[in-house]
Amino acid sequence: MQESGQMYLETILVLSKKSASVRAIDVAEHMGYSKPSVSRALHILESAGHISIDRSGIIALSPSGRAIAENILERHEIITKLLVSIGVNEKTAVEDACRVEHYISDETFAAIKRSCEHI
Repeated sequence: MQESGQMYLETILVLSKKSASVRAIDVAEHMGYSKPSVSRALHILESAGHISIDRSGIIALSPSGRAIAENILERHEIITKLLVSIGVNEKTAVEDACRVEHYISDETFAAIKRSCEHI
């Protein structure tokens, strides 16, 4: 899955932890994207089976979408934690983790995760 799809799924997961219902407008506002761009991306994710959108516009993650979103969110949180622990300011750490989380190998991430258990 491409980075943009991962970002949308992660955003839906984050928003769903804050609110019982997530709509396209919530995703658009959170990500700073236009509603038409978000609608197109959500349609692609729905076609791929990663989300469902009910008649009232409420978005839900499917099991596959949730698995992807949880994986990306875990990567984001752990990489942020590592960067902050080595002295990167939190704002920069969050931004850098957002970039790295999509491209780092599973092997490297597992090593970082093990390393962060001691922090």
